[in-house]
Amino acid sequence: MSGLGDFRKKVKSWKLPAFLLNRYVFTSFIFLVWMVFFDQNNLFVQMERYSELKETRDKMEYYRAETERTKNELQVLMNDKEALERFAREKYYMKKPNEDVFVIVER
Repeated sequence: MSGLGDFRKKVKSWKLPAFLLNRYVFTSFIFLVWMVFFDQNNLFVQMERYSELKETRDKMEYYRAETERTKNELQVLMNDKEALERFAREKYYMKKPNEDVFVIVER
């Protein structure tokens, strides 16, 4: 028991503010330090997860926009025969049976 008494005397001699000597404040401080630095879900892990979440949301928004653009393009191709023909020629290099296609590559 004298060991605990000696420790208390030593702590009081450190000239700490009175509120830090309160056991509830001290326990809360230790808990806070533990949660911020040593816990499995510490502050740094939470920040990393937040950045991953933000990145994923940005990708999700990009893919939604791309899906909408593709749906609009499909709607145009389904209703406009000239647009479908132009798409086939540009993307897949298709041609009519009686024509020759020349591909010009710029350097």
